[in-house]
Amino acid sequence: MQRKTNNKILVPIDFSDLNSIALSHAIKVAQTYGNEIMLIHVMENNAIKSLFVGEDNVMKEFVKTKLEEMAAKITTENKLKVGFLVAEGKPYKTIAQLANDENYDSIIMGSHGASGMGQIVGSNASRTIQYSEVPIVVVKNSSINEKGYKKVVMPIDLSLETRQKAEWAIHLGTKFDSEIVILYENSEDQYLHSRIIANLREVTGKLEASKVKYQSIEIEDSIATNFATETLAKANEIDADLILVMTHTEKSLGEMIIGTLTQQLVNKSQNIPVMCIHPKEVEGFTYSY
Repeated sequence: MQRKTNNKILVPIDFSDLNSIALSHAIKVAQTYGNEIMLIHVMENNAIKSLFVGEDNVMKEFVKTKLEEMAAKITTENKLKVGFLVAEGKPYKTIAQLANDENYDSIIMGSHGASGMGQIVGSNASRTIQYSEVPIVVVKNSSINEKGYKKVVMPIDLSLETRQKAEWAIHLGTKFDSEIVILYENSEDQYLHSRIIANLREVTGKLEASKVKYQSIEIEDSIATNFATETLAKANEIDADLILVMTHTEKSLGEMIIGTLTQQLVNKSQNIPVMCIHPKEVEGFTYSY
């Protein structure tokens, strides 16, 4: 991995039950890679003014105290360096901007199932993905496997950017001793099929060179189901620990209007976390949307 970071994982906190799930992932990743953890709570300006008129500082101090207690507990129990901060603004923009500007290693955040103050995280995960230039792991209902991300599903498509996932698969595979399960769609169109196979060969070649375990599975292109549905079905079938995707550039061979693979997986995956990687710009055959 060539990307330089501040070696910190950013974890949005909304004081909902979902936080403990996101933190289980952040703690395991931090222990594995030697990261620090930064907790952040974003207070929307309109919420502060409407609920605590004239008492902004009181609310901020209350949140700061809760974050400080949480950080201390994580530090004591896991021997990790944990910081915290309170910010104001639009949660998704604030979280992504901070991560981008300060070169965070990654963001690990929860999605859905939030209520009250917890709406901050649940309603903003997908929008944070759109703005973030750093990797985001979106989690919902399942804490991390005690051994980490042992089985990683990695769908590949026609784009040149999809090959970049091999670097991240190696990044995960070498630390967690993961098996990478590569999914790709078959196509009756020989040109499209040859492009997919070219990407597959490049990805598997990189994995082999790095001695990362993998298997590849072909999925039939079908008008009855889309690639996101098939990917999620296979991930659930093999009890995967993580789904690895690129943002903005992937589409099913037969799907042009339903929505991106990343968006659908983040929305539909209830138990398997989805890691979303922002691609580096490349020239060549790619979808743009």
